[in-house]
Parts: sequence; structure tokens; C-alpha cells
Amino acid sequence: MNDLIFRTATDLASMIRAKQVSAAEVLEAHLAQIAAHNPALNAVVTLDEAGAREQATAADAALAQGGELGPLHGVPLTLKDAHAVAGMRTTCGFPPLADYVPAEDGSAAARLRAAGAIIIGKTNVPTLLADAQTDNPLFGRTNNPWNTERTPGGSSGGACAAVAAGMTPLEVGTDLSGSIRIPAHCCGVYGLKPTEHRVSLEGIVAGPPDGPRPVRIMSTVGPIARSLGDLALGLHVLA
Repeated sequence: MNDLIFRTATDLASMIRAKQVSAAEVLEAHLAQIAAHNPALNAVVTLDEAGAREQATAADAALAQGGELGPLHGVPLTLKDAHAVAGMRTTCGFPPLADYVPAEDGSAAARLRAAGAIIIGKTNVPTLLADAQTDNPLFGRTNNPWNTERTPGGSSGGACAAVAAGMTPLEVGTDLSGSIRIPAHCCGVYGLKPTEHRVSLEGIVAGPPDGPRPVRIMSTVGPIARSLGDLALGLHVLA
């Protein structure tokens, strides 16, 4: 299963569709990678193993039955802890949101699920996404996978560290003033800040869920991956 870890999301989806490997096998490989390396990196801060296994089983059953499949069918991935995911805590590293569990998916999560992806957990951020390093009072500091004494950057630091370390093949960050670009550089992965309004900001949690949204212009949502092809696939799904 180690051969699956650093495959692109595009490759994994193709292999699952061709029944060369099952969605369950791909999931277990990534869960094992998280178990092995996350204690040193602290990139993944929420993990729904049971829910992910149920979704992987369902993905394999759907494939066996035939029918139309999404471009990310059966591919497990994490999301930056700023995207609302139904039933999964979404904190932005902000203590007042420590127990906040959205009732509905935000746009990014909804589009990824519609494409067949399995959202397995959340990755770490600085408090309210407001730093170029990744550390917060809820989960602590995320470390760079190339050198754990270094920062992975921020605010999508957990996302980029997880991609670089093979914990997830694809991530979705947010970027106002470098929050995808800085950690992508620090972690040696690809990241894209799309044109403003190309990707919906609906479901970005950057403050108390019942209050006004603090950022309305310039901020964007974009993919993070280990290949340019996956950036294109991620943007196609998100936009």
C-alpha cells in the first residue's frame, strides 16, 4: 500500500475506476501514513476514520454496480480547518469555535463530495487564519515535513504539510495575502491562488458562525497538490 501514498489524486482516481485498487485500500494507506507521521508534524487535527471507512466501502460498492462516477471517486483527502464540513468540527484554530460542528457542507466540501472524494479530516491553521506560521491554542504548532524545526508557513500550513508528507493527495486552502502561496513554497508543493470570485467563498469559517463574515474581498479558495495536473483537476471541481 506504500506505493499508493505519493500517487497523484488523478492517478488514484484512475486506478480506482479501473479496479486496480479499491477505495478502501487507498484510504487505509493514507490512514497509515497519517498514523506514522502526524505525531511529529501535527498537520491533521481532526480525523474521522470510521466515517471515512464507511464512505470508502460505499464508493467501492457504487463502482461495482456501475454507473457514472465523479472525477475524484473514492479518493480520500483532507480539508483546511476553515472549510465547513457537515458533521465535522470546523474551528479555524479559534477557541470559541472548538466545538463548532456545521450542519451543512460549505461549497468546497460539497463540490468535492459531488466529485466522489472522501473527506477524512481537517488540517491545522493559525488562529483565524491570521499568521504566516501555523500554530494555535487549540492544536498547537504544525511542523515542516522536511525539517520539523522549521515552519510549514501559513495559513494553509497544515494542508501543505499534509500534502508534502503523503497524508493526502489533494487539499484546498484559502489565500488572502499568501496563505496558499507561502506554505506551498515552504513545503515544496504546488498551490494556486485563483482569480477572485472564480471559486466560491461560501462555507469559509473565519469567525463566530453567527456573526458577519470578516473578509469579503481579495480572499480566494484554491487547490494544493503535488502535481500541476492535480491543481487543474482540483480547480475544475471547485470552480
